[in-house]
Amino acid sequence: MRAGGILMHLSSLPSPYGIGTMGAAARDFVDFLASAGQQYWQILPVCPTGFGDSPYQSFSTFAGNPYFIDLDELTAEGLLLPEEYRSIDWGGAPDRVDYGVLYRKRYPVLRRAVARLLAAPPDGYREFCQAQAGWLPDYALFMALKDEHGGAPWSRWEPPLRRREPEALAGARARLSGDVAFWQGVQYLFFRQWNALKQYANGRGVRIIGDLPIYAAMDSVDVWAAPGEFQLGGDLRPTEVAGCPPDGFSATGQLWGNPLFDWDAMKQDGYRWWIRRIRHVRSIYDVVRIDHFRGFAGYYAIPADSRDAGCGHWRPGPGLSLFTAVEKALGRQRIIAEDLGFLSEDVHTLLRDTGYPGMKVMEFAFDSRDGGEYRPHTYPRNCVVYSGTHDNEPLLGWFSTAPADCVEKAVAYLGLNREEGYHWGMMRGVWSSVADLAVVQAQDILGLGHESRMNTPSTLGGNWCWRALPGAFSPALAEKLRRCMERYGRLE
Repeated sequence: MRAGGILMHLSSLPSPYGIGTMGAAARDFVDFLASAGQQYWQILPVCPTGFGDSPYQSFSTFAGNPYFIDLDELTAEGLLLPEEYRSIDWGGAPDRVDYGVLYRKRYPVLRRAVARLLAAPPDGYREFCQAQAGWLPDYALFMALKDEHGGAPWSRWEPPLRRREPEALAGARARLSGDVAFWQGVQYLFFRQWNALKQYANGRGVRIIGDLPIYAAMDSVDVWAAPGEFQLGGDLRPTEVAGCPPDGFSATGQLWGNPLFDWDAMKQDGYRWWIRRIRHVRSIYDVVRIDHFRGFAGYYAIPADSRDAGCGHWRPGPGLSLFTAVEKALGRQRIIAEDLGFLSEDVHTLLRDTGYPGMKVMEFAFDSRDGGEYRPHTYPRNCVVYSGTHDNEPLLGWFSTAPADCVEKAVAYLGLNREEGYHWGMMRGVWSSVADLAVVQAQDILGLGHESRMNTPSTLGGNWCWRALPGAFSPALAEKLRRCMERYGRLE
């Protein structure tokens, strides 16, 4: 079935409190999507942001980001007073997120709300903690210990805590019981609001595509709590780390720094860690996009002491055996495979064997820096086509920064013209393709340029900050999008 969708993270929603949240603005955006004939809302990982404010470097692959908890909804429930947060300066620019301000000012507000919540816990609180017992206690203790250690990574904690010696853990739970309870309460508030938002979206005919990063951050509860799942040495430090080789994004490759999975150990226990992880994300999303899918066919290993990714090497991944185990345990899953980057034959084979739809990026069809065959006449139906992803320029940014000959190719192929707008012409190419699902960035329908780019790979600072302004998603824009969906057969 042909369908359309919009890619925009929760953080990019309008809000007077520094960052987009799961409150009224999120429901307004769902209403916009429904009016615009969009059946999908694609977001980035909702887990807490860590190093560099990236949702792909999180303290937990299971937890929700506390910043997304809507404060006005907490007030409506009697957990906050308006004067406890509405007079706070959450950052000066309404189109940017200031993560430093959020880090300093959001948690004192949430502590007030959680204190009131735990003074008389609702019935659902105990049920939530029991249902999430596989990850929540470790996460809450991990965050409490990070606070106690001034935010230092767990690799710098005392050896008994690093090694998770039972006596040290028991002592920490007793010593930090109040902080542990706070972090559990925060997660209860997050998932209560998330479930309500997802239910609202589904009720309007909008399904949510969530993002599953392939790797866990080194400074995460995932690695601290289960070091045997990762390639770590006797000192609990990786000898090699994840990344990708030089490509169109970076001449020196991308050095992500994540620890690599011990695929042999995972296979021996039937991939239990991955089954638990995919079960969790499928419980919160309607469809899951698996980031860096090629890493399951073969992964790039870089010596941990390297300054860039140029000296890495390829090793075989788990291949089809992982997804066979997942399907056996959980049934057939709705998964989109992010099969971008350097693709060898084993990646094509794995994609074909799983039957998952891969990704096509319209900008790549004409950009000599990226290579690959992404022109629409080559697409299969079983794929998802994007104008660009969170790692790419918005369309108008691409037209202003791409080599002139690349722009000329796009103009000639798609018949672009100034009257229509080059960005609308490029989106026309996305929607008119045979791909089952067509997704465009929110920045593209708003006609924004380079200043709204969400992320520039291999850079630190200034990423993940873009926000839409109030009123940007107007009824007129919704009607224009709906006519496009009708024209190209993307309405149910």
